[in-house]
Amino acid sequence: KHGFKEDELIGQFVQIHPDPRVIKLIKPPASPMQRSWQRYRPRFLNELRIEGGMLFWQEHRDTLARASSQYGVPPEIIVAIIGVETIYGRNMGNFSVLQALATLAFHYPPRAEFFRSELEQFLLLARENGLDPLEIKGSFAGALGIPQFMPGSQRRFAVDFDGDGHIDLSASAEDAIGSVARFLEQHGWKNGAPIAVPARIEGTPDRTLIEAGIRPSLNAGRLSEQGIHSEAPADATVALIDLVSPGFETEYWLGFENFYVLTRYNRSSFYAMAVFQLSQEIKAQRQ
Repeated sequence: KHGFKEDELIGQFVQIHPDPRVIKLIKPPASPMQRSWQRYRPRFLNELRIEGGMLFWQEHRDTLARASSQYGVPPEIIVAIIGVETIYGRNMGNFSVLQALATLAFHYPPRAEFFRSELEQFLLLARENGLDPLEIKGSFAGALGIPQFMPGSQRRFAVDFDGDGHIDLSASAEDAIGSVARFLEQHGWKNGAPIAVPARIEGTPDRTLIEAGIRPSLNAGRLSEQGIHSEAPADATVALIDLVSPGFETEYWLGFENFYVLTRYNRSSFYAMAVFQLSQEIKAQRQ
């Protein structure tokens, strides 16, 4: 399909093997009760990421301002995503990306189709950039560089933001910043629009409201009539976000379209809320 040489591919694949660590790490928790916002939040909202975010913003303020102006994404959101993903490039992963993707493509049936596609994208990405697939390191899921883009996302959304003629998400903070902003812009980020607001709940909300999903489809005014109050305009379209923690009271928020866009980066309401709250902490510290 893509004109690869069969003997070269075989030569690469005979040097890798299924990695049981990858399968262990990719599997969801055995019990849903393990999902806890109270445990998740401190992993990302902490001094390391807040202080690091302020330094990263200071060091790259001109690039962040340019990316924000060009793509309409606030600097603090770009900084927070990079902070959550790799602590500003400190932890980009040490797995063989070829081995990780092949393991998931052929030994993890629940998402085999997705990871086979990403394996294909990875091989194309390596060839396009003159890189040896066996030498490239990343996360256990095959994510790459400072912003942890999957190979397909890098090929579709990454940009040469430093103007040196090629995209390098591992060594160029400028490319990483521009690429994160463009990814969000391409997924529907609305410049100047809200992200999420806390919700005050009377009683227990109807489960169907939560099951409506993370994409905004509910009317804030009607939710207020049902005892779910917030500062969202009555005509706003929102999603009801439940941040559950076993043994603690559930924290509720209303998410707008921009909150949904954050989940396109990582399809988790916990992830999107961690990015949002980290961004607000970093922004507040800079003021």
